[in-house]
Amino acid sequence: MSTLGWIVSSSVLMSLIALVGSVTLILSEQTLQRILLPLVAFAAGSLIGSAFLHMIPAGLASYGGGDSFYLWILLGFLVFFALEQLLHWHHCHRAVTDCKKPLTYLILVGDALHNFIGGLAIAGTFLIDIRLGIMAWLAAAAHEIPQELGDFGVLIHGGWKKRNALFFNVLSALTFLLGGLVAYAASSQVSVDFLVPFAAGNFLYIGAADLVPEVNKHSDIGKNFIHFVAFSAGIALMWAIKVSLGS
Repeated sequence: MSTLGWIVSSSVLMSLIALVGSVTLILSEQTLQRILLPLVAFAAGSLIGSAFLHMIPAGLASYGGGDSFYLWILLGFLVFFALEQLLHWHHCHRAVTDCKKPLTYLILVGDALHNFIGGLAIAGTFLIDIRLGIMAWLAAAAHEIPQELGDFGVLIHGGWKKRNALFFNVLSALTFLLGGLVAYAASSQVSVDFLVPFAAGNFLYIGAADLVPEVNKHSDIGKNFIHFVAFSAGIALMWAIKVSLGS
């Protein structure tokens, strides 16, 4: 498969993950909350593990060291920090009752921007190395599943009809494909090596600043242990992929 084929197919698959939110319609609130935070912890470990074990080493190999490389990592971190500050965006991984109806529109706008930037970043990894792209996609997908579960529940709680919630959730996810196509088109004009450290910064922000705080505020030692194991499993998965792919 060509690089463009990998970018398009992976972007479409990422967009279809938005449909996982419909699972919230058949799960009880208690069951959803029981599985959601371990999934969030697993996603956090996958993203952080991906950044340190794959993307930063691959970025150093393709982009080279120096201050500019690390500045791109910091810029990737800052872009997502600014996005959340600008939109007051919150994934609402916790109880959906924490979110109010007006926030449903901000969630969709925030997700669309988030997915566009994510599409740019993941496409950039495919352009450097297909194996790196696959790994980055898996880590990003691990994050998208709990996010979509939470976001879909917020839309329904905010008064959206199920069909409309699914449609607009998928629509906002399609900006991932748009970002991927923009990155591919730009690669014929300029070097896109900077997208790998930029993506690493994205992953570090989402994992450490957005997801970890969702799972480290509990006094229940049993739940904390489960979250720690899930987080460690996410890192272990990224290590196993690194070993199996020889990257």
